[in-house]
Amino acid sequence: MVRPVHHLLGGIALSLATLSAHATEALPQAQWPFTAEPRATLDEPWAMTFLPDGTLLVTEKRGALKHVDPKSGKTSDIAGVPEVAYGGQGGFGDVILHPDFADNGWVYISYAEAGDGDTRGAAVARAKLQLNEDGSGALTELSVIWQQTPKVSGAGHYGHRLAFGPDGKLWITSSERQKFTPAQDMKANLGKLVRLNDDGSLPGDNPFADQGGVAAQVWSLGHRNMLGIAFDAQDKLWVHEMGPAGGDELNLIVRGENYGYPEVSNGDHYGGKPIPDHDTRPEFEAPKITWTPVISPAGFVIYQGEHFPGWDGAGLIGGLSSKALVRVAFDGDNAREAERYDMGARIREVEQGPDGSVWLLEDGSGGRLLELQPK
Repeated sequence: MVRPVHHLLGGIALSLATLSAHATEALPQAQWPFTAEPRATLDEPWAMTFLPDGTLLVTEKRGALKHVDPKSGKTSDIAGVPEVAYGGQGGFGDVILHPDFADNGWVYISYAEAGDGDTRGAAVARAKLQLNEDGSGALTELSVIWQQTPKVSGAGHYGHRLAFGPDGKLWITSSERQKFTPAQDMKANLGKLVRLNDDGSLPGDNPFADQGGVAAQVWSLGHRNMLGIAFDAQDKLWVHEMGPAGGDELNLIVRGENYGYPEVSNGDHYGGKPIPDHDTRPEFEAPKITWTPVISPAGFVIYQGEHFPGWDGAGLIGGLSSKALVRVAFDGDNAREAERYDMGARIREVEQGPDGSVWLLEDGSGGRLLELQPK
């Protein structure tokens, strides 16, 4: 659904970003500046992270953690994963390493967990990783360090993407679980970007620390369904989120700011009921890019290096409904879509490899692990 032109005229930066998103055509395989070689096949892969030896940990949505050797394609099971609430958008989520993993062995995972009755919520746990010579292994000393509050019915919009920042803090995207109003309620941590110490304790310099409770976890609020989080080389934090019917967003995160959902959006409710655009409520922080038609963003890395000419500092976003890899160019506090590559499959996750290569996970059963190298 394309927004009427008058919706694009309220703010110059927003209108240019939106128009650039509309104008992008996906490049077919013959015009890709890279090759894409399959290295492994998985069952509903969701996230991945590289280990220091160049192998990978990959989560599968049904609840399996795989250790993958990309050179041979061999996949091995990692035991000790907690039970996940699989269904809808719920299941096993993200996996990342502690910045000092080589010394402390801590791995962080996110997943949907069941609550009382027919309720669910996202959780984050940390555990030690033990690997065996044959590639198998186990998570040990697992402890849950964060949970969505409250647990609610439904199986959508968990978010639960994880990142460590340059400050050594753990960042968690906590989506609003398709419940709308919790995104503006500081008694809930739904629809919020959360910042914690690496053990799950609360940093004293969080913007709402003096309010106590779950509000003390919150860095920013008014978010919908955040499925990508990345820091750039200047330590700016960028988060993308899915809009409703239209209005996918890329946001520059500002401490303590409110991003407006569900009061504003550049999309509308699925039933057709309009939502006021961002330019009608300037007190809310506006996105740097909006996409209508949507790209359904999932997975996000800000590339650093010279392996791909012209990509240093660019954002790479996986597209689900768009079946694309989307390249974003940054200019200080602004951003625009620079190029889009037609991948022919839903792209769930994007990561940068140790050698500067780019790695993608296709979504769904039989999702492939793809290695991208420049042509």
